[in-house]
Amino acid sequence: MKPYSVDLRERIVNAIETGESSFRKTAQRFSVSKSCVQKLVAQKRTDGHLAPRKQGGSVSSVKEYTAQLMAIYKKHPDATLAEYCELLADATGLWVSQSTMCRTFQKLNLPRKKNTSRQPSHK
Repeated sequence: MKPYSVDLRERIVNAIETGESSFRKTAQRFSVSKSCVQKLVAQKRTDGHLAPRKQGGSVSSVKEYTAQLMAIYKKHPDATLAEYCELLADATGLWVSQSTMCRTFQKLNLPRKKNTSRQPSHK
């Protein structure tokens, strides 16, 4: 979804700052959510502008650490994805989720299945 225009954002904040109406009435008037109005007013107060912020989160990339990951894989071929995440974090300081590790293994054509010849540990 595209961010709201700066003009619309300014009209929303001006309606609140001039005391024309409440957050809820302003939200209804401009067909936005009440939390959107609250966030725009807070952004104006803290940042001093109403320009849209960058959308989306950061995507951690394991590409730069492929050599380290391969070394970890060769040293620990029977580790789980969670263990690979921890080992990579210990070696490089980069923490990734298990799903990211799984996608990385798929891109590198590495098997993710543990060795089944080991004895299962019962607790």
